[in-house]
Parts: sequence; C-alpha cells; structure tokens
Amino acid sequence: MGDTDRKLFVLDTNILLHEPLAIYSFQEHDVVIPMTVLEELDRIKDSKRDVARDARVAIRALEALFKDATPDEISEGIPINRGKESSGHIAILADFELQETVKAFADKAGDNRILNATIYLQNKRAPREVILVTKDINMRLRAKGAGVRNVEDYRSDQLIDDVEYLTKGFQQIDGDFWASVEQVESKNLAGRTYHTLAKAPFEPTYLNQYVIDESDFVGRVAEISEDSISLKDLSRERLMHRRAWDITPKNIYQAMAMDALLDPDIDLVILTGAAGSGKTLLALATALEQSIEKNMFDKIIVTRNTPDIGESIGFLPGSEEEKMLPWLAAVTDTLEALHKNDHCTEGSLKYICDKANIQFKSINFMRGRSIQNAFVLLDECQNLTASQIKTIITRCGEGTKIVCSGNLAQIDSQYLTPVTSGLTYMVERFKNFEGSANIHLNGVVRSRLAEYAEENL
Repeated sequence: MGDTDRKLFVLDTNILLHEPLAIYSFQEHDVVIPMTVLEELDRIKDSKRDVARDARVAIRALEALFKDATPDEISEGIPINRGKESSGHIAILADFELQETVKAFADKAGDNRILNATIYLQNKRAPREVILVTKDINMRLRAKGAGVRNVEDYRSDQLIDDVEYLTKGFQQIDGDFWASVEQVESKNLAGRTYHTLAKAPFEPTYLNQYVIDESDFVGRVAEISEDSISLKDLSRERLMHRRAWDITPKNIYQAMAMDALLDPDIDLVILTGAAGSGKTLLALATALEQSIEKNMFDKIIVTRNTPDIGESIGFLPGSEEEKMLPWLAAVTDTLEALHKNDHCTEGSLKYICDKANIQFKSINFMRGRSIQNAFVLLDECQNLTASQIKTIITRCGEGTKIVCSGNLAQIDSQYLTPVTSGLTYMVERFKNFEGSANIHLNGVVRSRLAEYAEENL
C-alpha cells in the first residue's frame, strides 16, 4: 500500500452500516478498516437493532476478502479486486496497539481509537492523502479539531447533489398549456385521449410524470420516444371530483396522487411532501376503497421504520401488532379521521380493520416474506436507507401495490441526510419505471395553524 498517488481511506463503522459493500466503492484507492470498526460491527450484529443485518453483510464481505490472507498480508493490505492491475488494496489496522495521540471524550473510546488511527496513518504515510470517511457529522467536526486534515462524507450512493433537484413527479406549465403547443397529434384509444407532442419543451421528462397548467389541463406521460412524448389527457374536473372512501382531493396535487393511487397499472406510488399535506390520509382512503369496495386486495399491510425498534418493541405489552401501535399512531389517527362521523367510531374501526384485514407490521419482520395481493403502506420512508427500501420492495409479489410516503424535512436517522435518504434514492431510481409514479404534495391542508407553522418556523 505504498503508491503515493493513491488516496488512503479510513472507514468509520457507520459507513459499513449505511452501505455494507462500501469497501468496493473506492476502486483504485486504498481502504483501511480500524480494528475498532470490526469490534463495533461485532457488537451490532448480535443486537436487535434494524442495522444488525447490515453489520452481518459487511462482516461477511470482509471475511470473503481476507479468508485466505496471512496476518502479515492483512496488515499490509490485499487487492480488493484480485486480478485487476489498477485495483486498490484493503487492510485492517490494529488501532488498539497505537500510542494515543487524541485525548477526546472518554465516553467515546471507539471514536477516539479511530481518530488515533487516522492521525497515525496521516503521519506515517505522508505525503500520501489520508481521508477519514464518516457519516457522523459530529465525528467529522471532532476529527478536524483533533488534527485530521481530510474528512469526508460517503457519497457514492448519492444520485443528486441537492434535494432541490429531486423530481417532483409533475411539471407545471405557465399560463395555458395549449397556447404553447405548436404541433399535436391526438387519438382516442379505449375511451382515452392521447396527445403526441414534441419532446424538447418537456425535457427532462419521465414516464408517468404529470403535466399541469394554470387553467384546466392535466396530462400524464404515457410514452416517451426519441423526439416525442405521448400524454394521456386527464380531465382536471374529473380528477378533482374523484372520491375514495368519501375523501375528495383538496388541491390538484392531491388529485394527481389519488389518480396514481387508484390506477391498477401503477405498482409503486411514492408520496413526498410536508407534514399535513395528506400523504397518509390519501394512501389509507384509497387502500380501503380498493380493498373493501373493489376487492382488489386481500389485505392492507401498514409498516414503518422505528429508530430503535429492537431495544423497545420487546418491552411493550401484547402481540406484534399491539407493540407496533404506538409507532403507527399516525395511521390509526388517520383511520379515526376517516370514520369520525360514524355513529360509533370505535366499532367502525374494529369492523373496518377486520373487513379490510389491516395488519400492522414491524419492518424487521418483512424480510424473507413474499407478499401477494396486498396493499402495502410504508410510512416515514425518509428514515430508511436504500438497502432497507430494496429489502421491502423486493418482498412484493403478484397483485401487490406499495405506497411509500415520507417528508425529507423530518429525517431522524443519525447517518442520513435528505440527499442520501432511501426515499430520495427511490425517487431517482424509479423515475423511468413504467409501473411507478411519484408525486410531491404541495400545500399543507391539515389546518391554517399547521400551514403557518410549516412556512414560518
């Protein structure tokens, strides 16, 4: 590991929890894993935390690399991609043997050893560039304060630089849509009107993206070719008067969301937006409508990530569903709101939960399942990593529709930011998939108090 042109990356534990196969992302550069990181992975893999699986995957990946290596080779470094000339090397550093140079916080002994290892390598390997990679913002600050010259976040899973560039799922045309159209070819297919237009004015555009103007046009991109797009004409008036479980849209954004939620050809609906924009309400109303009134689904599965579910769920009384209820209060509140005018709300809720077969599940118990003919509502997606979201979406079998909702302004996870959240990752990855739609719900419809708070606090 002596080539001075190659950078030397020291990985913090949270990198391997966030992306278990991150070791393969540094290509021709060298990677050092401090022994402390392996100790922390070992502690986490046996815990009941939702990242325990990621810790096990990371350990297995390291074991596959080092299984035939001698102790000397492990400390010196072995090629990450064997057989490739430009391949970087990976090594394990026994950081507990190093003389301590950083006197930081006593309660963060593991972090201190990782900082020590980085400074030791920085001095020993000079003039090579040694970079500490961590997702912990506070660790990045402490590293700089302790004298680490290069500290970075892990960005290889980041598809966009700023969440402002995230596709909203619709395009808003100024003024009247038809006033800006020079050439159009319209046709009727099975009672639907489709307009074929030049692609250039709509770039960038994606399948199932909505197009709205300031008057009454609403369309959805049905096909994209090299130089033209086909828009399915949707009547704004009809969209605004659609009803699901006695709920009608309060604005055009909710109307577009309801259109996607009720469309049997769309398997994945991603709803983003501020607190109070109606994400959970629309998802539940359309789930009940399609399960009970139309018999399209056998069950409704409601699940969400709970930050410390492993430690907490066992101490709550009752069955898995009863344990989950405190975390799924947002959903039960919404169910109550949908039935608040009933003669006996509690009786209605029990009847509906049985009739629609509503199941409240922990995300931990979704792994290994195959979910058929179900409407899956995955709430609070902003706190999930890309690998967690993949785990859940790959569970969905035939006849299953999944709705993922979240608000990127409310991330609770310690190593996720709006640009690295699994919700952002999913929006970007699925924007060209014909079986998915993404709608950003503008406007807070909860109350004037909530709307004022969203805008001014």
